[in-house]
Amino acid sequence: MELEEGKHKFIQSWGTLGSHWGINRTMAQIHALLLISNGPLSANDIKEGLNISMGNTNMNIRALIDWGLVYKELIPGERKDFYVAEKDMWEVVRRIVTQRKKKELEPLTRVLNELQKVEGDDEETQEFKKVVKDIHLFSGKANTALENLVRSDSKWFIGTFMKMIK
Repeated sequence: MELEEGKHKFIQSWGTLGSHWGINRTMAQIHALLLISNGPLSANDIKEGLNISMGNTNMNIRALIDWGLVYKELIPGERKDFYVAEKDMWEVVRRIVTQRKKKELEPLTRVLNELQKVEGDDEETQEFKKVVKDIHLFSGKANTALENLVRSDSKWFIGTFMKMIK
């Protein structure tokens, strides 16, 4: 396989993977392109490299910056903005987990807190409250586990993970 074919395959695969971590395909493809580039790229470089519109490029770059996965880099003498990806995979995972937690787990927890206030003593209400309580307990444990993951270092996580799969 030639390098260009490998790069194309990586960008396409990372784009597909992105939908599993809660971002759109184009956003993930831009991230992939920046991950494998040798240096900073301008928005125009990204637009041309992925054959997408400038509006799509700019919107997704802003989103990647918000996620902490991409940074602006100033190049002396250049008027354009250039972008680089966070290439430390441990940091990438942490930032994705943090964003997913904020977008998915925290809103769920707020709703579950409200649902625990449902009133009634009949059997159906008690069953509803039990299910909500169980989900709330599980989501609390998931939140704690994710917080520990975000705060931990990569050596601790890899060691723990390896113990779990043995």
